[in-house]
Amino acid sequence: MDSKIKKLGLLSSFAIYIPAAILMFCLTKYVIPYLSIITGQETILFWFIVGGLGVFLPLILTGFFILKSEGYSITRETLIDRLRFRKITKKDLLWIFAGLILVGLLSVIIMKSMTLFLGKFNHSPSFMIFEPLTKGRYWLLLVWFPYWILNILGEEFLWRGVMFPRQEIAFGKYTWLIHGFGWGIFHIAFGWQLLITLIPLIFIQSYIIQKTKNTWVGVIMHGALNGPSFIAICFGLI
Repeated sequence: MDSKIKKLGLLSSFAIYIPAAILMFCLTKYVIPYLSIITGQETILFWFIVGGLGVFLPLILTGFFILKSEGYSITRETLIDRLRFRKITKKDLLWIFAGLILVGLLSVIIMKSMTLFLGKFNHSPSFMIFEPLTKGRYWLLLVWFPYWILNILGEEFLWRGVMFPRQEIAFGKYTWLIHGFGWGIFHIAFGWQLLITLIPLIFIQSYIIQKTKNTWVGVIMHGALNGPSFIAICFGLI
């Protein structure tokens, strides 16, 4: 591992996770509902705009700031050696496939179990609830797509690319647990119902990232679960 990389301990890690979580909580709790009320537009629209520009873009900028403080510039070597955006191998693909299957199965089991014990309820937070797209609303997909890019890029760039290698120096084989817990805290604004269903993704993806040491694995897993599921909801398939 590059000698420039210094460990990122518990306090330093949560000094990043917690402000990011507070930022997302405040924006989703106050800003998005306010914008929806004064404009009459759906909250999901402002989640795409405010979430993309107000949450995930700052994650990217934070990542750049940390890299600069370490003495790195964005070069091919930095992407591969420091951020671990490495060529996907067959072994990586097997981890991705197994991870996606396991996350899917466990998430369904958790959702079904919660419904069984708690009754029927909506797992999504209020700012993400919307009706399947109908004629005249398909334009929302044009707003969603850049948000989706910022979402996946922002989280994977900062959490997995910038922070994870430094956390490995501090926590060793337990990094995936600490990292997963911090990633979970970031999602606290989503509400406990959705947060519980995200547990498989949060910890399984973190574990696989540690096993493969390839940030592209996180990008593919996160994007593959996030994107198609939204499209399916848009067209009333789930």
